Amino acid sequence: MRGCTRLALLCALPWLLPLVAPGRPAPPAALRRDPRNPARGAEFDRIYSGVVSLPTENIYSFNYTSQPGQVTAVRVYVNSSSENLDYPVLVVVRQQKEVLSWQVPLLFQGLTNVAFHFTASPSQPQYFLYKFPEDVDSVIIKVVSTLAYPCSVVSVQNIMCPVYDLDHNVEFNGVYQSMTKKAAITLQKKDFPGEQFFVVFVIKPEDYACGGSFFIQEKENQTWNLQRAKNLQVTIVPSIKGSVYVKSILLSLVIFFSFYLGCLFVAFIHYIRFRRKSTDGSFGSNDGSGNMSVSNPIAASTPEGSNYGAIDESSSSPGRQMSSSDGRQPCQSDTDSSVEESDFDTMPDIESDKNIIRTKMFLYLSDLSRKDRRIVSKKYKIYFWNIITIAVFYALPVIQLVITYQTVVNVTGNQDICYYNFLCAHPLGVLSAFNNILSNLGHVLLGCLFLLIVLHRDIVHRRALEAKDIFATEYGIPKHFGLFYAMGIALMMEGVLSACYHVCPNYSNFQFDTSFMYMIAGLCMLKLYQTRHPDINASAYAAYASFALVITLTVLGVVFGKNGMWFWLTFSAVHILASLALSTQIYYMGRFKIADWKMFRRAAVVFYTDCIQQRSRPLYMDRMVLLIVGNLVNWSFALFGLIYRPRDFASYMLGIFICNLLLYLAFYIIMKLRSSEKILLIPSFCIVATAVVWAAALYFFFQNLSSWEGTPAESREKNRECILLDFFDDHDVWHFLSATALFFSFLVLLTLDDDLDLVRRDQIPVF
Repeated sequence: MRGCTRLALLCALPWLLPLVAPGRPAPPAALRRDPRNPARGAEFDRIYSGVVSLPTENIYSFNYTSQPGQVTAVRVYVNSSSENLDYPVLVVVRQQKEVLSWQVPLLFQGLTNVAFHFTASPSQPQYFLYKFPEDVDSVIIKVVSTLAYPCSVVSVQNIMCPVYDLDHNVEFNGVYQSMTKKAAITLQKKDFPGEQFFVVFVIKPEDYACGGSFFIQEKENQTWNLQRAKNLQVTIVPSIKGSVYVKSILLSLVIFFSFYLGCLFVAFIHYIRFRRKSTDGSFGSNDGSGNMSVSNPIAASTPEGSNYGAIDESSSSPGRQMSSSDGRQPCQSDTDSSVEESDFDTMPDIESDKNIIRTKMFLYLSDLSRKDRRIVSKKYKIYFWNIITIAVFYALPVIQLVITYQTVVNVTGNQDICYYNFLCAHPLGVLSAFNNILSNLGHVLLGCLFLLIVLHRDIVHRRALEAKDIFATEYGIPKHFGLFYAMGIALMMEGVLSACYHVCPNYSNFQFDTSFMYMIAGLCMLKLYQTRHPDINASAYAAYASFALVITLTVLGVVFGKNGMWFWLTFSAVHILASLALSTQIYYMGRFKIADWKMFRRAAVVFYTDCIQQRSRPLYMDRMVLLIVGNLVNWSFALFGLIYRPRDFASYMLGIFICNLLLYLAFYIIMKLRSSEKILLIPSFCIVATAVVWAAALYFFFQNLSSWEGTPAESREKNRECILLDFFDDHDVWHFLSATALFFSFLVLLTLDDDLDLVRRDQIPVF
């Protein structure tokens, strides 16, 4: 039959068109069986009826001509009023190069949890019936093939007529996936009123939808289509039960709430030790003069006379500047409403001394903590309030978008929209992969825990300031917690946005999963720099504007970075120039200013004269080593991107941030040890835990269970089974471990300089 309208009408009959119909009038004489010529000519688009028995058969002959470059499909409908399964009617369709046969009534092949092998082709789709057992509420259909091509489609349809088993209509009903070597569909009994469904397998006439080539032969007859047969194996197994969902949720909560108990235990131990030291009078013991004796190889190696042109260390000590004799009140609250942003640099001589102090060969923390503590602390708290605003405005449209994605998937049944690990995608409610969302719970819980730890330290520090404790004003690293609060919020938002991305992971929304990772890496570098440079760190507005620029570049890279050489040339040039500009600012402690364009020529002359001709030693050797290594790393990234042009630009950009952060952290720890500073037990434990957990997390991250860089069918070739509780896959474990690693990384930054709490700031070196 050729007419689509007639096909639809005929399919509305009980099963197929009548071939055997007892009680009907005898067929016309022209169609009665002639022993000398058993085959009778027949025409398309007509209904023929007749009677068959064991010794009697009816043969109809249909003739048609296939034109070169044209594929013509003929569909035969057969219906029988007999329901005798012991004596079915056998229907045989004999073609020039192929024979098909089936029986009426048609017995559907039932699928069970035993693997079933069969072959399908474009002219011979296959479909099977499955009935839910009474004790099974959810099943997973697993289909595998040894060959990637020809491209095929796996469809699950409700029991209804017609069954859509053609390439152009298989997507009209039910749930479907394109397939090369693997396919998996999770189904729930509640979605099928009859508690049964059809599994339909269709072989597509071309492979373009699965990532293959698209071509049409024009001069040759389309006999190539007859070789597009594919051997398939299908298995339907029960999915997990509701108790597994409960166990998985409880396990996630137990794992991360155990960190809360661990922190409470550590806090209790510290409280006991503090009480004992207070009772013994050993807390804050020093040499009796208020100065801690510190062995400092950097200070000891300072050549005599190297402080030429610098002010005296005693005049730059914040302890002396903030003493009660100068009339200041350093113990006021950070939330004092009288402190305004315009009050920065309130010291009368701050501008005149700034160039002298920051260009000394050997700087100490007292040189870079000269501003009023209340003003600086309020400046850093802007990071916290701004990131909350950014999070709200960023998250709301993201949530709305992914809800729309999930709704489209549920309504259309097109499972090629989202790139799940379908072999371990457990639905809950309207969500198709609840396990990928649940595994991001750790980011939220550990981010909240980090905020509580920072809040506790902030409260303790405030009480020390109110008590006018000299150790809070003149000793140790200046305590500013605004960046730490921002880091905690960023960790929580990373969990929220990662969960949003995994509602429907695809090419269009991958940046949701990485945006706050950029901010986390940037905030960590800013905090690490702010530790020894509290007065010259970047403002919150400039920092967040830089992050916005990075995210904009990432979006442009995702859109234009696939094959756009012009984009990579521009990005690499910007990357290298930005690295040089930032290196200059870091080397000169922010005192490098561009007065005119001739200064670049003068700088080149100075570099040639001092470094090449006279071979002079750099004034700030440690900083120079760090910046040289950092520039080499960044230039290598730029060259790698220009040559290979990775398709996953978002991950490439994140790699640049992470490598720079790790490089700076390693430099900081090395310089800390060179300065004879100690790393206490808790930060040492956090450093080891960070390294171990990050290593384990990266192992699971690179398992690569799906990839939106290819077609959905190609992505499913990478799908794997669950590895934890039959509920979580490798990527879920990555979520657990990465959240834990980020938490320990934050604790490293929070506790790394706790050994300096009893050291005067004019004895803490800057590096």
